[in-house]
Amino acid sequence: MKVMIRKIDSGYSAYLAKKDLEEPIVEATSAALWGGIVTLKNGWRFELPEMPGDTRLPVTVNARKLGEDD
Repeated sequence: MKVMIRKIDSGYSAYLAKKDLEEPIVEATSAALWGGIVTLKNGWRFELPEMPGDTRLPVTVNARKLGEDD
């Protein structure tokens, strides 16, 4: 799923154009976000691809949406 990650005052947010939804990222398994799992405020979880830590934002990536059992 295409997800746009951008920097906001309180951290990062994710925008999903297909759903017309923007939610703050409330938890990340990796300090640099990339290559880890992020949790949005609404509870959705995504696995982000590996990218350099200094990747310029905003950036659109292909992220894998995880189900409740992942």
